[in-house]
Amino acid sequence: METWKVEAEDGGRLDVHSFRTPAGLDPTMAGPPGVVLIHGTLVTDALYRPFARKLSVLLGRPVHCYNRRGRAGSAPQPEDYSVKTEVSDLAAVMRETGSTDVVAHSYGGFVALQAARTLPVGRLVTYDAAVSLSGNLSHRWRPELEDAVTAGQLNHAWAHLVQGLATAGPLSYLPLGALRMLSILSAKTNLGAEMRQLLPTAVTEMRAVLDADAELENFTALTTPVLMLSGGWSPAYFAETGRQLAAAVPSITFQVVPGQLHEGPIRPGKGLAVRIARFINGSDGQARTLGRRR
Repeated sequence: METWKVEAEDGGRLDVHSFRTPAGLDPTMAGPPGVVLIHGTLVTDALYRPFARKLSVLLGRPVHCYNRRGRAGSAPQPEDYSVKTEVSDLAAVMRETGSTDVVAHSYGGFVALQAARTLPVGRLVTYDAAVSLSGNLSHRWRPELEDAVTAGQLNHAWAHLVQGLATAGPLSYLPLGALRMLSILSAKTNLGAEMRQLLPTAVTEMRAVLDADAELENFTALTTPVLMLSGGWSPAYFAETGRQLAAAVPSITFQVVPGQLHEGPIRPGKGLAVRIARFINGSDGQARTLGRRR
């Protein structure tokens, strides 16, 4: 893995982590076109690096994941943050890495679909893309989340986020009191502590999704081949969005991945990576074999 920086249009710097096949070249030099992997909300790209490594081996191409604004070594979210910020950042990462294709999860899928409307994306795969169509995600927003973050009540904020988005599987349906207790316990772990620190970015990102609420007609001109995936055990609203878009846009295909939760791309196993690699590879439908690590 190589760690380096990409400068965005506004001068902000983004942390990039590149995975290359043994025959790969320096990420800034000519070689096989790369693939950019965009992470979701409340996390950093660290959770996605094993997945990026698998994709790189399967594709025989470089895969680059980067930390979006407001986390790890990347620039903070600007005052005028919106999806346009994210699209501009993705354009910079694609340009500097020589990438043509994109794989994106959750909020990253929202960013990628918006980007594909204006950027030259070759092929795109999303998993549980958080796209708001005709206001269908507005009831997922809870004002109490932002109020709690502003007041520094992070356990309360985390509980409202989990209940509102329902992305934590069965845990999402626990009472608020139980979720607050889980937040207190999880804060003792490195991942839990990191998620609490990222709660302010989650508020901003959820507002960006709602502000970019779209109609199906906004995507009908999309020509990029897109595979929208949703986990069989993910919240149903992700699949409903995928089905609606696939029915309205000829370039979009939708599939359910049986047995997968919302966090599918950061779970162990290679089945999801193989499915994605086959689509990214195009008409040949082939993916390399993942051997044992030496």
